[in-house]
Amino acid sequence: MSTPMPGTGDNPQKDTTTAVATKPGRGGLEGMAVGTTTLSKVEEKAGQLLYRGHYIHDLAGTTTFEEVAHLLWFGHLPSQTELSHLKTQLVAERTMPAPVVQLLRDLPSTIEPMDALRTAVSLWGAITIKGKPTLEQAIGVTARFPLFLAAFHRLRHGLEPLESRSELGHVANYLYLLTGQVPNDEQVKQLDAYLVLLAEHGITASTFTARVVASTESDLVSAVVAALGALKGPLDGGAPSKVQDMLEAIGTPEHAEDWLRSALAKGERVMGFGHRIYETEDPRAEALREMARIANPREVALASGVEEVALPLLEQQRPGRHLHTNVAFYSAILLAAVGLPADLFTPTFAVGRVVGWTAHILEQAGNNRVLQITWVTQFDPTHRHARAGWRESIEPSQS
Repeated sequence: MSTPMPGTGDNPQKDTTTAVATKPGRGGLEGMAVGTTTLSKVEEKAGQLLYRGHYIHDLAGTTTFEEVAHLLWFGHLPSQTELSHLKTQLVAERTMPAPVVQLLRDLPSTIEPMDALRTAVSLWGAITIKGKPTLEQAIGVTARFPLFLAAFHRLRHGLEPLESRSELGHVANYLYLLTGQVPNDEQVKQLDAYLVLLAEHGITASTFTARVVASTESDLVSAVVAALGALKGPLDGGAPSKVQDMLEAIGTPEHAEDWLRSALAKGERVMGFGHRIYETEDPRAEALREMARIANPREVALASGVEEVALPLLEQQRPGRHLHTNVAFYSAILLAAVGLPADLFTPTFAVGRVVGWTAHILEQAGNNRVLQITWVTQFDPTHRHARAGWRESIEPSQS
């Protein structure tokens, strides 16, 4: 029996947000309305993020990942009974079919964990998922992301995958499956808060990808796999490991200005700064900075020194671009502090964001029309002018 998504279908929630950019004419779908969602709201000028009407600062550090998953999937924070039921469902889904385990064994140990996750999820979906997207499917794929990642991580290091421990929550079980050690409370709290902060962020590139696939009436896992492909890119979810590389290359705050000036002179992107939406500091960066300060004060001292140099330098080099600190900058420090290697940063981002993706997929499926571009700018090189313009359409596809 499938469970409908709250807030979709004939009676969508009234507090909706339309994803639309404010600077038309720059490409990348800027200025185009691409969808309406009840799941979250990004206030770009105020620098605020809300999940279902709850400010992210009120959720981070005070709610668990499972509670926020319930909020996004069911539309409200859970009672103790509801939370217990969701936890029971997630624990029950902590299984891996034998073909998926064999696939993870057969994958080259040198491939990126993000590719291993995408491949394992795809095979699991092919074996398991049938019919229209449901909440049960969303819970199932969310429960298995940590299992697939941890199994591959251990196998590539010559270790056997571990069995989940039912008494551990979602975050603690993930860390246990990676290391074989039950994590301490501080590690769980830090990673829990990180996953809460990254669970949802409106219609980003990866979420839009998921909704496009869902709009064709494809299955939930196909949409999730497509979203994973988008998240892998450094301009979406792949930035935290690049931030760590940058901080390691800079080494000390005293070297920051020379390093940054050299990078900018060579036209290189300075990772961890700037956001497509926010005109102020990313509100998640503020929360992550404080958590990282507790987790690794020495590394935060370096990062803060780099940040102090980078912000005025970026404004000087690229005036008016609003290149403030974004969520990736302090994510790298926090994820390293809980013991994750750099190549697990982006897959761990996905462990949190899969809740948002599946909520969006269910929302799209509940009130669907196919998302499709029907009018594309064609540049005529002979006459050197554009012959048409972009227009976003949600008309049924004929292709």
